[in-house]
Amino acid sequence: MIRSQVMICGGTGCTSSGSKTLQKIFAEQIEANGLSDEVKIIQTGCFGLCALGPVVVIHPEGTFYSRVTPEDVPVIVTEHLLKGRIVERLVYNEVSDEMKEKADNAVKEFSLSDTVFYKSQHRVALSHCGLINPESIDEYIAVDGYAALGKALTEMTPEGVIEEVKASGLRGRGGGGFPTGLKWSFAAANDADQKYVACNADEGDPGAFMDRSVLEGDPHAIIEAMAIAGYAIGASKGVVYVRAEYPIAVKRLQKAIVDAREYGLLGDDIFGTGFSFDMDIRLGAGAFVCGEETALLNSCEGKRGEPRNRPPFPAVKGLYGKPTVLNNVETYANIPKIILNGADWFASMGTEKSKGTKVFALGGKINNTGLVEVPMGTTLREVIEVIGGGIPGGKKFKAAQTGGPSGGCIPPQHLDIPIDYDNLISIGSMMGSGGLIVMDETTCMVDIAKFFLEFTVDESCGKCTPCRIGTKRLYEMLEKITSGNGTLEDIDKMEELCYYIKNNSLCGLGQTAPNPVLSTLRYFRDEYVAHVVDKKCPAGVCKKLLTYKIVADKCKGCTACARNCPVGAISGTVRNPHTIDTTKCIKCGACMDTCKFGAIIKE
Repeated sequence: MIRSQVMICGGTGCTSSGSKTLQKIFAEQIEANGLSDEVKIIQTGCFGLCALGPVVVIHPEGTFYSRVTPEDVPVIVTEHLLKGRIVERLVYNEVSDEMKEKADNAVKEFSLSDTVFYKSQHRVALSHCGLINPESIDEYIAVDGYAALGKALTEMTPEGVIEEVKASGLRGRGGGGFPTGLKWSFAAANDADQKYVACNADEGDPGAFMDRSVLEGDPHAIIEAMAIAGYAIGASKGVVYVRAEYPIAVKRLQKAIVDAREYGLLGDDIFGTGFSFDMDIRLGAGAFVCGEETALLNSCEGKRGEPRNRPPFPAVKGLYGKPTVLNNVETYANIPKIILNGADWFASMGTEKSKGTKVFALGGKINNTGLVEVPMGTTLREVIEVIGGGIPGGKKFKAAQTGGPSGGCIPPQHLDIPIDYDNLISIGSMMGSGGLIVMDETTCMVDIAKFFLEFTVDESCGKCTPCRIGTKRLYEMLEKITSGNGTLEDIDKMEELCYYIKNNSLCGLGQTAPNPVLSTLRYFRDEYVAHVVDKKCPAGVCKKLLTYKIVADKCKGCTACARNCPVGAISGTVRNPHTIDTTKCIKCGACMDTCKFGAIIKE
């Protein structure tokens, strides 16, 4: 009889940190200690706290071990699994003291929900990630998997399914926020000999990995949701467009499709209802523009990934010219829950115009890097200071960037704004697919705008002139400013160009490309002015505006900085203050990193 389950994270983050090796060693140690009949090892999807990987969680206690190494495995097996004693030095430190009080170094009842990181979350799209083996269809079925598909096919009409999704208030989680049920109704209303259901799994925003984690941890949920969508609109074929850079997600999705076919959950006459639906996978080559729905459809057809003119919209003329419903992974992940639990259940979460929850990939200058799922309307402050654990090193919060290259930067005065589609747009940002990058006082906002513009310039398909040429010129202006050659007139011209690009670009990539510039101009204009007028970067980031200086009173004359300077720009004698020749200095920062006395500053 199985008494313990060892859940080992098999997401990309933990896999890259060596979780596969841990799984092998756990199996060897469990067998060596005669526990094979009592302890089961389960590979799961992402638990969320990616910065703490590799993660191992032992149930039924719920003990969360973080940063587990191969050397730690024998200790966990002999102490925890054999003797029933928690290995406290490996326990996620947020709950270690609490566990001491509860358990007195013995394994007793404990739950991950006791941690601040998980307590403030509400997992819907991520509910199965970290809970089941994503490569086992039986485990998915054990947590009510495919029950929603069965309910839809046997108890509901296609119109009833669409009305349920409409009533739930679910909006597209890919960035646009268009009402999902309304989109489905458009496709359902168009008669055609063939219709399609497509899934956008091509998330390309820097720092975003929400869709990848759902595919890695719960692939059957996407298959089930797409089959439900197919029934609702009258489609018999589905396509998942996924980045080739997601090998684990692709592998698990491929296996899930094969297993679903073998169980009769894909293919002909599903549940004996006469409804047929099957699907396959198309690999994307990593072009950011293919996240735009019409460019994605072109790529699926083997064409160049460029956007089409709209109208007609995909619901009228999509894949191969046929009516097509296209949603992203997170949107689909909510569908089975809505069908099973009802529209009212889903609509009870969130705000008036933004229902349900939202998954964010929390990164940047934050203590708890990883995946977070919270109800719409949760404040940015709660996500950053409570769930995210605040800014490392006691530094001050400066801004949060949401929406990737299409989004904007949110300043401290908006920390308490409830996060939803409309609120973010009102302050010059957007929800996007869910990337949330936190920045502290050491971040230069002009440099951040330049970073995102550089990304957009590289990823523009070049089809329309405003995006192809406009973003390049915008980037050149930012480069001029960060190099100390900008003028106040350049700032005004740059702002004017932003609006021209927004109003005249063909697709969403170009229309939203100026957002990082506009939002930083709106809230951090003083930094632009400092770069132009004072020829200084207040955050000390832009190299061409920096000067490294040795503070004589602090310099001990240890010569460490001179010995580590790659260009010999530092001179001085032992035990006497040194100096930096600014004409030779390449501003690499090696001297500052080397100095143990804080004698080197940058101005």
